[in-house]
Amino acid sequence: MDLFSSNKTDNNKIKVTDAVRDRIPDGLFLACPYCGTQIYNKQLGDFRVCPNCDYGFRLQARERVALFATDFVEFDADLTIDQTDFPGYQGKLDRAKKQTEMNESVLTGSGRIDGQAVDLGIMDSYFMMGSLGSKTGEKITRLFEHATSHRLPVVLFTASGGARMQEGIQSLMQMAKVSAAVAAHQEAGLLYLVVLTDPTTGGVTASFAMQGDITLAEPHALVGFAGARVIESTIHEKLPKDFQRVETLLKNGFVDKIVPRQQLTSVIGQLVALHQGEVADV
Repeated sequence: MDLFSSNKTDNNKIKVTDAVRDRIPDGLFLACPYCGTQIYNKQLGDFRVCPNCDYGFRLQARERVALFATDFVEFDADLTIDQTDFPGYQGKLDRAKKQTEMNESVLTGSGRIDGQAVDLGIMDSYFMMGSLGSKTGEKITRLFEHATSHRLPVVLFTASGGARMQEGIQSLMQMAKVSAAVAAHQEAGLLYLVVLTDPTTGGVTASFAMQGDITLAEPHALVGFAGARVIESTIHEKLPKDFQRVETLLKNGFVDKIVPRQQLTSVIGQLVALHQGEVADV
């Protein structure tokens, strides 16, 4: 059986038949969102990192737990939004819950990173783009309150498209609520370490994503408030290519260090151990 049709395109490339195309598995080759390199999916490895530019492909929250944490115990797994009448919202929530096996866009709990005890939060971009809803904010607030009462550091991986507008003012109020919990945790002399992942935008960037004592970021992550197109239409100027990439944020003092995903466990472990040693000395 011929795999290819006898027809050729104008540029003399062989045209693949529909029968052959149907036998090619989806997702076999991926294009890096940052550098555009075509990558055989098995080249990404467990950390799902582009071998050409070190961009970290998006991970679900439970995948990050498996990569970075041990002895993880989840908090508030059953916390979820009440039934809502906003058109289409409930259907989106149901699909997100099924895809991520979570009831909200953030996974919280306690565990260990490189042997260090931490309270851990991981926002999941696969759950309605990691949007900040009322229960997302409640889970993160409870995370900081637990860490404060148990005198534990907080490590928070951020990934968000911003506030969840289906919930209106309730979603926006989470910025202030979480920020208050962060302030109480910091006043207790405890460490808050943020890891910015791709993308972190909107109200999350405008609040707790930028309030850490130490701010790390994965290479080439997109971090900003408003989208580039909105900014360009407002100022009527073309923005630089890397305007909202963490490399630019590092140059301007908004990020302390860009850390490849493969090194995050050891770097976080060292920073937490250093801080815990200082707390013990006090």
